[in-house]
Amino acid sequence: MLRAIRETRLLWPCLAALAGFAFLVALGNWQMRRLDWKQGLIGSIAERQHAAPVTLALAEERASLGGDVEYTRVKVEGQLQNDREIHLYALDDKYGPGFHVIAPLRLDDGTLVLVNRGFVPNDLKDAGRRAAGQVTGEVTFTGLLRHADEQTMFVPANDPGRNIWYWRDIDAMAATLGADAPRVHKYVVDAEAEPAPPGGWPKGGVTRLELPNRHLEYALTWYGLAGTLVAVFIAFAVTRWRQTRPK
Repeated sequence: MLRAIRETRLLWPCLAALAGFAFLVALGNWQMRRLDWKQGLIGSIAERQHAAPVTLALAEERASLGGDVEYTRVKVEGQLQNDREIHLYALDDKYGPGFHVIAPLRLDDGTLVLVNRGFVPNDLKDAGRRAAGQVTGEVTFTGLLRHADEQTMFVPANDPGRNIWYWRDIDAMAATLGADAPRVHKYVVDAEAEPAPPGGWPKGGVTRLELPNRHLEYALTWYGLAGTLVAVFIAFAVTRWRQTRPK
């Protein structure tokens, strides 16, 4: 059989086809593993968003022990530092372009946690235009815990000087609060929509909980390409065999 393959000059095409087939199947298998991971993540998010809220301290203790605390529902209490708002660029399905208003919340122990209070359209970026929502005194927020983002190649650089941010760089955000600021926790709390602040702005509940999940589609595409490669090679090999076999 090997001699026949050599005589028909199919050895190298066969090896190339086998390598391509193995590579495409490996990509399909990788997407199936990603599918399992994504389905687990979606299920975890759905469970956590309806769980009873825990304290920030408990969530951080879990994280210190290696636990995954992303999207953990927490409750925090303290006083807002309204004069230190951070504005994270966002698009809203209803209101269009605007910003997420992230405000430091001073906790009872003196530390700060960044709270994403919610969305405001461009014309309400100036806090003076939504003065009713600049609540003072002791306030309570319930929301989902979020890690810092990683900047991707399609995301612009943050502009702290203009207070325009495009991704959650928590360390850099904390640095803008000043050298005299107390310790800032390494998370952002995405506040829930209710209770709404006076005046209705910012609008909370901005966490995107519907994650894209096309891994099965991608896996079937890779498997389909692997099957197509096999069919094309078989057609090629049969044609080559007929052309080179002895008459």
